[in-house]
Amino acid sequence: MWRGLWTLVARAARGPFRPCTRQGSGALAPGPGATIFALSSGQGRCGIAVIRTSGPASGHALRSLTAPRDLPPARRACLRLLTDPRSGEPLDRALVLWFPGPQSFTGEDCVEFHVHGGPAVVSGVLQALGRVPGLRPAEAGEFTRRAFAHGKLNLTEVEGLADLIHAETEAQRRQALRQLDGELGHLCCAWAETITKALAHVEAYIDFGEDDNLEEGILEQADSQVRELEVALNTHLRDARRGQRLRSGAHVVVTGPPNAGKSSLVNLLSRKPVSIVSPEPGTTRDVLEIPVDLAGFPALLSDTAGLREGKGPVEQEGVRRARERLEQADLILAVLDASDLASPSSCDFLDTVVTPAIAQSPNGNSQRLLLVLNKSDLLPSGGPDLSPELPPHLLLSCLTGEGLDGLLEALRKELAAVCGNPSTGPPLLTRARHQHHLQGCLDALGHYKQAKDVALAAEALRIARGHLACLTSGGGTEEILDIIFRDFCVGK
Repeated sequence: MWRGLWTLVARAARGPFRPCTRQGSGALAPGPGATIFALSSGQGRCGIAVIRTSGPASGHALRSLTAPRDLPPARRACLRLLTDPRSGEPLDRALVLWFPGPQSFTGEDCVEFHVHGGPAVVSGVLQALGRVPGLRPAEAGEFTRRAFAHGKLNLTEVEGLADLIHAETEAQRRQALRQLDGELGHLCCAWAETITKALAHVEAYIDFGEDDNLEEGILEQADSQVRELEVALNTHLRDARRGQRLRSGAHVVVTGPPNAGKSSLVNLLSRKPVSIVSPEPGTTRDVLEIPVDLAGFPALLSDTAGLREGKGPVEQEGVRRARERLEQADLILAVLDASDLASPSSCDFLDTVVTPAIAQSPNGNSQRLLLVLNKSDLLPSGGPDLSPELPPHLLLSCLTGEGLDGLLEALRKELAAVCGNPSTGPPLLTRARHQHHLQGCLDALGHYKQAKDVALAAEALRIARGHLACLTSGGGTEEILDIIFRDFCVGK
């Protein structure tokens, strides 16, 4: 229904204004003087829907739809009757806000219409805006792209805004808000300023190297600044992709011998019956993945086949896939039956999976592991009689839920180590683009140190500074900008 509505609006908007031009990347670019409009709130029935415009004709659009025709005071909500500009038919009684540029989200003249959220009302207002000369429907992300073009947001802040819109967990929200507030951008600007100072020293030596008035040790100052920056860049590049995991989700694999309760644990953590649970061993024969919120962190939870010698080709393939997924895991949830720890399958699992992983984690660059002893409700009532040789573990009953709080707290600590703490510490690198440009900057600084000629050293610093500029401005590469703004919905 909404897709059809937007088609009608697009048709109604075809009029005397200048059409969009196309860029080389194939993305629509606003023509000169274009004013855009879109539904900015979520689609569907709601109490209040927000429709906004941006561009030089925003004031004219507001006058065309409201009575009285005068513009309201800037940034103050006013109750106005909205009418169709052609027929004069009343459309709705709404709150309107007028944001004259450059003090607006996009830096242009903007208007917001807060209308009742019924489909008929929204449809009527959108079609009425489409009939105003000079207005056209906005493309996805076009409001934010205009904010970027007018210097209201840098590129890392744009990415933070996109992440905030798509955030599904508390940790993602905190990280996105820090990036939207400009923490990563400010850090990059400080690094770029350091390189600029070093470059100024090098170029001063090139221009005035034989001048007696030139400060002594000027190249040594540049070398010192570069060394300090290299340390800072290396620290951020050694974050083991924590920021990217926080944005897209850590890979948590549930593994163990057959019938240990792996599928029951997946159902318990995901809060819905996503896996088939049966007393028959070998029920799970493929990898079942589900995105979940684990203790406030995003995770991709994988239920895998029980690790044993498969009975038949189908189960053998399932076991092979389970072992393959195990190698890709950021965090392993190793599940054993607490009432059957002496069985050959449990002992073999402890020897081949648990012990090697614990020996390397968490100090090495290997995976992290939590050992969960499930079915604690089957242990003797006098208390568990477990071997003292068992590695550190957590007792849990998927049947009664006892021990779940302890498991969630342990998961929170492990995932904070895997994804990074979004509330403290330096800003995280949430995209491969960030890693690429920081590595390029670091490589250029390495070329600076190896350069035998002062002019080549200066060029290396310019390249390093260019990589940092690409982080916050995109470097003018339209294809990169298209990909980033494509993450936004229409109206943002």
